[in-house]
Amino acid sequence: MQDRIKKITDLLDKNKAESIEVFDLKEKNYFVDYAIIASSLGTKHTTALLDHLKNGLKPEETFNNVDESGDWVVADLGDILIHIMTPEYRVKYDMETFLSELSTDTTL
Repeated sequence: MQDRIKKITDLLDKNKAESIEVFDLKEKNYFVDYAIIASSLGTKHTTALLDHLKNGLKPEETFNNVDESGDWVVADLGDILIHIMTPEYRVKYDMETFLSELSTDTTL
């Protein structure tokens, strides 16, 4: 699993994604084991980062679902969820706080 996470984060970093964060959610009551959040440089870059991931991760990874808007892309790999957002959307939706609280919450 760690090799998969590293490959994803390396691809994002190589293609100029910013503020890449990985959340380990294996022990939490959440539908994926890991969530990765990265900032793009803008709407076109958000789409380009998704294309880089699709090309760089195939054929090893299967993209179960991809939800795209220009400002926010979510890619579902089954046990890993990847969020790529413009900086404005990242601030507006603050997924880090949600996932951090989820990853430190010990109650179910």
